[in-house]
Formats: sequence, structure tokens, C-alpha cells
Amino acid sequence: MPRKASAKISRRSFLATAAALAARPAAAATPQPAPAATDVIIVGAGSAGIAAARRIAAAGRRYVLVEASDHIGGRCITDTKTFGVPFDRGAHWIYAPDLNPLTKLTPRRGIEVYQAPPSQKIRIGRRYAREGELEDFLSAEVRATRAINDAARKADVPCEQVVPNDLGDWRATVEFMLGPFGCGKDLVQFSALDFSRAAERTTATFCRQGFGALLAALAEGVTVQLSTPVKSIDSRRALLVETAKGTLTARAVIVTVSTNVIAAGRIQFLPELPHRSIDAFGRLSLGSYDRVALELVGNPLGLDSDDLVFEKSTDSHTAAMLANVSGTPLCLVDVGGAFGRDLSAHGEAAMVDFATQWLAGLYGAEIKKAIGRSQATRWNADAFTLGAASAAVPGAQLARRIMMEPVNDAIWFAGEAAHETLWGTVGGAWESGERAAEAVLRRMGVLKTPAPEAEAAPKPKVKGTRPAPPREQSSFGGTPSIMRPER
Repeated sequence: MPRKASAKISRRSFLATAAALAARPAAAATPQPAPAATDVIIVGAGSAGIAAARRIAAAGRRYVLVEASDHIGGRCITDTKTFGVPFDRGAHWIYAPDLNPLTKLTPRRGIEVYQAPPSQKIRIGRRYAREGELEDFLSAEVRATRAINDAARKADVPCEQVVPNDLGDWRATVEFMLGPFGCGKDLVQFSALDFSRAAERTTATFCRQGFGALLAALAEGVTVQLSTPVKSIDSRRALLVETAKGTLTARAVIVTVSTNVIAAGRIQFLPELPHRSIDAFGRLSLGSYDRVALELVGNPLGLDSDDLVFEKSTDSHTAAMLANVSGTPLCLVDVGGAFGRDLSAHGEAAMVDFATQWLAGLYGAEIKKAIGRSQATRWNADAFTLGAASAAVPGAQLARRIMMEPVNDAIWFAGEAAHETLWGTVGGAWESGERAAEAVLRRMGVLKTPAPEAEAAPKPKVKGTRPAPPREQSSFGGTPSIMRPER
């Protein structure tokens, strides 16, 4: 079908920060018998857990990596069975490739990473936005972003509180991009300081085989105990970790499970965690971010590979679409925030129906006939995750630093939530896992180098005389996270 002419935004919004089924567990994920005692026990085989295991092993120390689910990858997982092509159920965007620790590693052959297209489109009813309309939108988004960044210099207030009141009919679209699409939460629930401190995510790459496949490739050689949920961690005397398959002992524990799993009490800590730690996990709760994957054979929408499409919305009942993923017939319709959470709670059928009706509203009812297979993620219902990616509530950005503090000099926490600038990304989780592992090695006297300095806050951009694309004015982005969870 011929491509329709349309105006493009000069920058794609990127943020993060999701997957319930294993596409192809790495060979290293085969269950292995665990010793009764070891140096380090790592809880959770997502990006942070894999990174920690690799670092501990590189130092010549023994580790046991346990995973509650039946697959590795956590919220970064690729499903190749449902559609016969790679489907990232969670994280898909690989942000800041020049800085991302994952892109500096060399996976096995057969993994192809390529640059994400730099543009995006906005649909207004049954047509694409014209150049003047895009300029109006960009101006509104720049103003909202600047207002949040300016407010964060004074106090950690809700982002919604400082968004300009005169954004007109672009307000709902701007709020969706910066909130539900950017972090999985509505702006009223999102910390202005967390927004402001996010590292720049203005560039990204995709993995043709799926981000989960890339992470699985980096996990090769890592021994994992699958289907082994942890029940309790007792640090009162000897360090004891009780799992569904027995009790382990170690000198240290690195816990990489999500903040929602900890806050829900899924793992018992003896003695109880300090109040400041419990409070930090609760205030770094996961946002809601899910995707509906639709098979559209023959490119009936006339879009290019990896085209990103938004709509000019009038309320929060909206979505974003990544079309023809990596040149396949797969189109991803992503929903988030309070609306996405409510929709997900109604089940997969309701989610697919919304995505179908949403597309029909933008491209015509005949699109419904072109939809083949479909599937939706429901991260909030995943017992081992309970959400997408962390987003600090107003006043809670400093909780990320608290997460990095060891408990009883025996328990360390890691994951995307334990990163002050790369929160919500797989790269941030990886870096956090490495950092926790190195802290443990220093505690054991294995690593002699001093601890790295705290993460620096992003430097403010120099403002020019003309409005620039919003991502050049802010370190914050707005592309799917899990997840963009980089889901």
C-alpha cells in the first residue's frame, strides 16, 4: 500500500520505562543444583541480577542466582512463539546507546542492533498533523517540560501542579506523552525532581531479534535457579535465604526484585527492613505500562518500519503505536497510567478491543478486518513483578539513594529503581546490579578500588532564542519503558 504523505516531528520522545513469557531462555538458565553455602546470593534474574552475577563471577567468587519465574530477563523478555517474529513483551527501546552499558558489551553472533528512526507522527482524527500544528504541539511540550524542570529546582512537587494552564487543546496529548507514556504514571502522581534528573534519552536503538534476546545472550554462561521464589531473608545471625526449594546461606545477598514486590511483603525480612527502606520502596512504586500487539499483514496503515504514532487526544483514554516493528507485520499499541491500569484490570479481551477501536478511530473501520493475531501484556497482574517500571511519587526522588544503602551490612538492593538518572531502563538496572556487586566485593575485601561517586544530576541545556524539539530541552523522554519497562 503506498505511503501517505505526512508531517513529521523532528525528534522522537524517549523514556522508558515490561514481559510475562519467556521467548527463548538462555542456555545458562537451565536449573542447576545450588550449594548450601556460597559467597553471594542474588535474588532475581533480570538485567540487574544477570549483571551482578557476571561481576561476582569475574571476581572469582561463588554466587547463586535464584529466579522466581520460569525464565530469565525479568521485565525484558522476547516472545517468538506467539507471532512467529520477535515480540518484546517488556523493554524494547535501548536508550542512549553511546552511554548504555549494554551496548558496550559484545553479545554472541546473530544479534543485530540498529538505530531507531528519529521521527514520530501525530494523528488528528483521520489525518496527520500539518506542519503548523506540529509546531504548536512542540511549543506546548517544550513549555510543559521547562515548567517542570524549573519547578524541580525549588521543590519536588507533582508534575501536574506546574504544567502551564494555557496549553489549549494540546494539553491532554502533552500530559500523556510526559506521564503515562513516559513513566507509566499520570503527572499528578509523578515527582518533578525524578522527571528533571532523568538522564537524556533522546537517542535509541532497537534489537532486531528483540531486547530480551539481547539480554539472554549476555546471560550465557550465567547459572540460574529458575522457578525458585524466595520466601524470606534472615540476617539476624548467619545470613539465611529461604526459597521454595530449600534454605541457602551466604555472606551477602543482592535483591533485584521490583519495588512493588518488596512493598507487597512477598519476601519476609528478618529483622524487618528499616522504616526508611520500607518507605522508599513504597514511594518508588511501579507505574502501569502495557502493550497490545496486533498483527497487520500487508501494511494496511501505509507506515514505515518502526514508525511511532500518537493521536491528538482529548482525554487520558489514548495510546501510542509503534508500527511494523523491525520490518515485521507487528504493531504495538501501548497504554499506561491510570487509564492503562484500569483497562488491564478488565482483561486481555478488553485491551485488544480498545486497541482495535482506537486504530479504527484513526484509520477507519476497515482496519479491523486487517487485524490478525493479537496479544496483550498485563504486568500489574504478574505475581513476580506487579507493575512496569518505577516512578517516584512527588517528594520521593531521594528514595532512590536510600535504596542503595545496605541493610545490616548484609543485604544490598539493585534494579532500575536503584538508579537516580537511568531509572526505568534496562541499562540502569544493569549498571545498578554491577554497582551492588562491587559494593559487596568491597565489603568482602576482594575489590580495593573506592566506591564511585554519586550520579551527577543532568546538566541543564543552554536555552536558545528559538524553541527546540522538547527532547533537546529536557533530559526526560517519553518512549515506552519497561519496560520501555525501555518497554
